[in-house]
Amino acid sequence: MQRVAMVVWNEFLNDARVLKEAQTLQHAGYEVKVFALHTPGVTQQQEQLKGGIQVFRVARSPLWRLRKGTPLPNQAPVSSKTQGPIGKLTVKHQLLRLMARAWTHMILLWQMVRYRANLVHAHDVNTLPTAWLAARLSRARLVYDAHEISTSREGYSSFRRLVGFVEKQLMPRADGSITTTDARAKYFARAYGVARPTVLQNRPRLTQCETSNRIREELKLKAPWPIILYQGGLQQGRGLEKLIRTAENVPNAYFVFIGGGRLALDLVQLREKLGLQERVHFIPTVSLSKLPDYTASADIGVQPIENTCLNHYTTDSNKLFEYLIAGLPVVATDFPEIRRIVRNNNVGLLVPENDSLALAAALNQLVTDLELRSTLATNARSTATTLNWEEQESLLVDLYKQILKSPTSVE
Repeated sequence: MQRVAMVVWNEFLNDARVLKEAQTLQHAGYEVKVFALHTPGVTQQQEQLKGGIQVFRVARSPLWRLRKGTPLPNQAPVSSKTQGPIGKLTVKHQLLRLMARAWTHMILLWQMVRYRANLVHAHDVNTLPTAWLAARLSRARLVYDAHEISTSREGYSSFRRLVGFVEKQLMPRADGSITTTDARAKYFARAYGVARPTVLQNRPRLTQCETSNRIREELKLKAPWPIILYQGGLQQGRGLEKLIRTAENVPNAYFVFIGGGRLALDLVQLREKLGLQERVHFIPTVSLSKLPDYTASADIGVQPIENTCLNHYTTDSNKLFEYLIAGLPVVATDFPEIRRIVRNNNVGLLVPENDSLALAAALNQLVTDLELRSTLATNARSTATTLNWEEQESLLVDLYKQILKSPTSVE
């Protein structure tokens, strides 16, 4: 049985994309082991998931242990030190951060080499150098899975030159590459002179999401108003402050945010400032297994992402597909990849980027027009039967077969 070593720079607790890829490969007959980060008291250092996927986690540097914190429902996080935008780091802080990560990368490298994989699969650029070296030392093949355009990504301003250098040097040396949208595939092909990466969109598995009252009951919402849902990271550039301010102009509706992130405290404070405590609510990050039940208990899904970087402009995102699987009509920013899905399938309304009036008008239209909302919801459920993980996972298996039957090319 051929072995696959996947490496991620997270704790591998809520990484839906990596989990789906690992499951697909395990089901196709590969032995898959995921190498991730370990936070004592939060994760197990070693475990075996259902289906046989192995997980080995390496303890992060002590400097990273304070990064995680989960706020209680409708409350601000305990500390605000991790809140707000990421500023440009000084050279000193960049060096300290790189040194703090070096030890963890060395242990990940050692463990992957010991595993003796036939193929090493790097998820995102922060694992690419370690994965490339592990593949070279193991005489294994290398796949680079670029979830983002990290040279133009929110919060990466201090490392853009380094990221660009790493990708330019190593992406052409990979035996195969993967990304998440057609626009991103075109970008990587042009930027680094590589074959266009295989596109695996961030689609969820096809599941039956029965309508429920999960959110309404958990938050004790009394009025029969529709629930407008945003789920995902509470981060810069996603239009979340604008969304809360828009709530002032969308009466007779609840706004619910599910997730955590750097903006959590700021968003809670903005809600308090605007006096929207009765209509704007927050639920901390929920597990992947429970999330569909929450999503299906909402009425409208919203994605007001902003054009702050090329990475945002070329996205379609997990949440858009998760809304459709749950049968939610959507209101989303009119970006190319999002537009293709929404217009081609008639599943929602598109609004110009950073246009609060248009966003409020679209939300009000779906709040008040029950017939339109019902039609779009029906279309969403129909679209989900084709825009799901199962309909595209063969692309991953085919890529692996092609790579592993060809001569080794890792330099």
